[in-house]
Parts: sequence; C-alpha cells; structure tokens
Amino acid sequence: MSTTALASVTPAASQALETARHHLAAAADRLGLPDAIRRRLMLPKEQITLQLHPVLPCGKSLECTAYIVRHSDVLGPAKGGIRMSTRVSADSVAGLAMEMTWKTALIGVPFGGGKSGIACDPASLTPDEKELLIRAFARSAHRHIGPEVYVPAPDMGTGEEEMGYIRDCVSHSEGVSITRGCFVTGKPVILGGIHGRREATGKGVVHTLAAACRHLGWEISGLRVAVQGFGNVGAVAAQELCARGARIVAVADLTGGLYAEGGMDISALQTHVRATGGLSGFPGANPLPPEAIFEQDCDVVIPAASGSQIHKGNAGKIRARIVAEGANVPLTPEADAILSKAGVFIIPDILCNAGGVFVSYLEYAQETQREQMSLKEVEERLRERMESTFTEVLAYSVAHNLPMRAAAMDIAVGRVAEGIHARGAHP
Repeated sequence: MSTTALASVTPAASQALETARHHLAAAADRLGLPDAIRRRLMLPKEQITLQLHPVLPCGKSLECTAYIVRHSDVLGPAKGGIRMSTRVSADSVAGLAMEMTWKTALIGVPFGGGKSGIACDPASLTPDEKELLIRAFARSAHRHIGPEVYVPAPDMGTGEEEMGYIRDCVSHSEGVSITRGCFVTGKPVILGGIHGRREATGKGVVHTLAAACRHLGWEISGLRVAVQGFGNVGAVAAQELCARGARIVAVADLTGGLYAEGGMDISALQTHVRATGGLSGFPGANPLPPEAIFEQDCDVVIPAASGSQIHKGNAGKIRARIVAEGANVPLTPEADAILSKAGVFIIPDILCNAGGVFVSYLEYAQETQREQMSLKEVEERLRERMESTFTEVLAYSVAHNLPMRAAAMDIAVGRVAEGIHARGAHP
C-alpha cells in the first residue's frame, strides 16, 4: 500500500494568532479586564490534533493532520468553519477560532468560537479523494462535533458538498435517517440547509459597505471597487455591488489579476471562472499582477482572500478610502495602524463578514425546530442584523473616539466577559 503525505510542507508561521491576541490585548486594556479573564481568553478552551489515514480504492493511503479548536463556549456551542489548506497549522486554527468568538458575540448569536483545519491542498485531490478525506475527518472528529459542543461549516477549501458528507457520516454512525439536531451548517438545502447561506457572507459585506457609505455621505452607484479573491465572498460581493451601480475595476486571485477602468461584467467573469478555473485570460479586462491589486486607484478595497494580505509592506500603497474586510484577519496590526493614521475607514472582519455565521445561526435554528425559512425571510433578517450591528459599532466608535475595529472588539470582548461573570467562578 503506497502512502501520500498531503501536508508534506510545513505550514508557514501563523500571523492569525498573533493578530488575534494583539486585538484582544488592546481591548482588554481599554475595558480594564481582570488578568484572570484576560489570560483565559488568550488561550483556547480545547485544542485537538487528529491524524487522518483514508485509503483510496486504488490502494493509496493519504496522510494528513487535522485540528479542531474550541476557543470559547461561554455564550454557546463553538461555531466555525473547516478550512482545507497547506497553510493550516495549530496556531492558525487557534487564531481563527478566537476571531469567531468575537464575531459571534458581536453579531449577537448564541454561539462561541471554534475552527477546524485540514492540512492539505484540496486542489490536488479528485472529488472522490476529497470526499473520502472529509469522511475520514468526520469519523475521527465525531466525538468533538455536536449541536451543543461544536458546529462546523464551510470555509476556505470546503463547501456545501463536504458539509453534506459530514451530516451523512454522523447520521449513519448513529443509525438514524437525519441527525438529532444541527451538527453542521452550510449543508445543501435538500439535506436541511438554508436558502441563501452560500451568498450570505458576500451580501453581508455589501450591507455593511452600504451602511458605511451612508455614514460617509457617499452613494454606492459609481463607486470604483477592487476585490481580492473571487470565491464565494468576493464574487458574490462583486455581483451585488454591480447590481447597485458600482464598478468593479480590479479583481485578483491566485491565478492572476484583472483591471478595467470602466468596470467589468461580473456575470461574464463568473462564467469564465467556472469554465477555466481562474481569472487569467478573461477577455473583458487587462491583465494585472495579483500583488498590484491593492495599489489601484479606487474608492473601496475588499480583501476577500486569505489572511494577512495587507501588511506594512503594502498598506501605504492603498489609495482607497474604505477597506471592507471580507476575509478573516486580512490586515496585520501594522497595516491597520498605517491605514487608520491615513484616515481610511476600515470595516473590521468580525463585523464585515459576519453575515455567514448569522445565516448559519438561522440554519441551526430552523433545523432544531424542523422548519424551513424562505429566501426572502433569510435575506431580510440578514440585512436588518448587519445594518443594526453596524449602527451599534459606529455609535460606540463615535462615543468613545475609537476606530471601528476597536469599537467592535470592545463590544464583543465585553459581552464574552459579561458571560464569564454571569456563569460564575465555579464550574
């Protein structure tokens, strides 16, 4: 039996955990949190390492490491996606789990923060191999997943198909036709998923951007927008912004970049990406080096790819006046300081991309109650929650003379600390 190690390259050191701890420390200082609570929140509650060894029909054995982190369950079961990437590490998953704690607290859903990671390159796997790997993960992780423990969801490298496989694995292992409660969100609608979940994060980005424009006295129509990343978040946000009259002047992903002064036909671009697998070669725009995406003359930049893409080396080149964080932790603390000093209005990730976890909560609720929400109801509730949360963060920002990120963190960390006090000191 041959063996293939899917994560043979050691992942790069994680910036995500460092950034998450930096923002927590700053919020703890502003809030005057006791040292005991600060130390408690700096570390995950639980961190599990799994070794996966699925065997393919051809006889080849795949080997990779997976991680499950529950950062906090003070306000409810841990919630966070399953990421497949060669850059997955214990620290990166821990950092993203911490970010989920603040995101769920801020958006006001009864969850804590969690995250999973499978250290592999999903692009190197056939669909059958990927299914076998995710099923191996589900079998190994079954003890750590549950409606009152940790509820995973799609993330980078995974989608609704993988969530359907996990649901099938859990129900099969328990000998039931469906799971007893919601074990995973982001499933296909036919398996208990919710209408609008795939588009929720991207549409949430646009709702917060629209709210920011109203605050600044801008109109979305005519805005020039640059988008890094053209997956679910970036593509949906671009499509929605075009529908509101904005121009997408620059887009970049791993395959290349594009620039068009007059804006791009996003529907045509999506068709091209589905046919070719990437942006490169699209006839409706000029080629652009991917690393130049943040240097383009535009009004809004939406980083919707991976973390730490805007750093001290390129933050000073950004010409946009709004940065809407579609990705998790896309700015390093150094970049955040540079842009804030330059007067750039930053919509922080724990607010900007929280639409996905909010609609995941709606899916959790409807599966628990055996109901089915309409797309109209989901989208209306998403819009109302994103706008009301933006208004709350903005009001705190103005009242305390703080940037939006600091305001969002103070509200979120304060709620988690309040939950700790409410539960009491003794288990």
